[in-house]
Parts: sequence; C-alpha cells; structure tokens
Amino acid sequence: MQNFSLKVYQHKLQFESMSSIDRSAVEFFFNDSLDLIFPGMVRKKFQNLEELNSVMSMHLKDLERILSLVKIDRITVSSIVEDYCKQIIPISLAIEKDAKALLAGDPAAKDLIEVILCYPGLFAIAAYRLAHFFYKQKILTIPRLITEIAHEKTGIDIHPGAVIGESFFIDHGTGIVIGETAVIGKNVKIYQGVTLGALSVDKNLAETKRHPTIKDHCVIYSHATILGGETIIGEHSVIGGNVWMTKSVPAHSIVYHKSEVKLDRVDQNIELDINKLEELTYEI
Repeated sequence: MQNFSLKVYQHKLQFESMSSIDRSAVEFFFNDSLDLIFPGMVRKKFQNLEELNSVMSMHLKDLERILSLVKIDRITVSSIVEDYCKQIIPISLAIEKDAKALLAGDPAAKDLIEVILCYPGLFAIAAYRLAHFFYKQKILTIPRLITEIAHEKTGIDIHPGAVIGESFFIDHGTGIVIGETAVIGKNVKIYQGVTLGALSVDKNLAETKRHPTIKDHCVIYSHATILGGETIIGEHSVIGGNVWMTKSVPAHSIVYHKSEVKLDRVDQNIELDINKLEELTYEI
C-alpha cells in the first residue's frame, strides 16, 4: 500500500509542477467580481462605502495573488491590476446593457432584478466579459477557468477569445457553444443549443479565424449550427431553428429549415395491413 501511495504521490507531483493555479481561488475572485458589478448577484451586498472599499482592497489582493501563480512578473501584475481597476466600470456598464437587452427581449422577464438574479444567460455573458479582459492581456488559463465555471453552472460555453458586441441576448442558453474566433455584433439574440463553431478541428488552424461572424441585430433560434471562419451572417438576418449553415448570407436574410413529419393513419378496429397504410404528410 505504501509503495502504491508513493507512485500516486509522484504522479501527482508531475501535474502540480505544470501549474500551481488554485481553481477555487479563481472562482472566489470571479464571484467577488460579479458582486462588484451587480451587488448581490452572487453573494454580497454592500451597506456603505467603507464596506465596499474593504472588499475592493481584498479583491485586488486576491487578483495579485492569482496572477502571481501564472508566473507573471511583479511589474506586469501591477499593470494588469491597474488596468482591471479602470475596466470594472466599463465591464459593469456592458453587462448592464446585456441585462437590459434580456429584459426588453423576453416577455417572461418582469424586471431587471429578476434578470440579474435568475437568468443563466446573463451569468454566462458576465463571465465572458470578465474573462475576455484577461484574455486580451494574454494571461493563460485564468480566462478559460472563468468561462468554464459559468459553463458548468449554465451549460453555456463561450470561449473568452470570442468578440461580442453590446446588448447581447441569450435566452434559456443550455447547449450554446461560441468558439474562440467567433465575432458577434451588437444587439444579437441567440437561443438555446446554438453552435457557432469551426468547420474542422485541426491544430494547424489554431492561429486562423475558424468560427463565424454574426453581424448586428441578428436573431439565431434554437439548435441552429453555423460553422466556418469565412461564414458571415449579414445584419438583421434571422436564422431559424435546426438550420445547418456553412455559407454566408447577406443582410436581411431569413434562413429556415424545412422538415417533413410523416404519420401513418390506421383505423383502430381494422387489422393492420402494412400495404394499405394511408400516409399523411405535414410540412413544418
């Protein structure tokens, strides 16, 4: 047993030497970030300015500690922390626009508080906007951890490298996948199960644009799949549910999937004769 434990210990050390990032520390930092953006969104509300100052001070120290774990020198850490302080309000304003877009676009949403506290789409978007800041700073692992925490909680997978415009609307959200090089314009609505993916998975394409571009004011309904870095969906287009797309469409396009449901009708009191079935076809 002792020899087996030694082997497990030595095997574990190999992975620990690769990274000393503490996942729980990143999640704690992420939750605090959300509460600074929308007090009470996750855990904390602030009673006064002094309490907010105290939380903010600890929050920035947590960020310094996390950044030091990814082997960033002290000067760069200080620069990133300073940039983060400058970006808290712009990130907050961007997420507020996303929340208002959800409120305006979903008939079931009654008020902004409901959207902030209850909508998984907003949680995933907030995680993305925070992670995207760190992605642009060329920080490894931390941005992916932030979006993966949201992925686990919501079922929405947004890569932090994607570029997403303001007033982004995700309704329901489960199963959405947005790839690293996807570009999404302003006032875009996406529903559950949508994939903005790559045509092929090839490591040699890592530095190329592999995912589609969605222009402003588009709506993409549930389970549509849009693939390819050269695929562009023009402004004000509507992509229907279950559509599979690998080609671009111009502005103001409507793309939909036409399916057939075939039903066999048999009178209940007649013995089934497969050669005499009457076929009914419904176009959807």
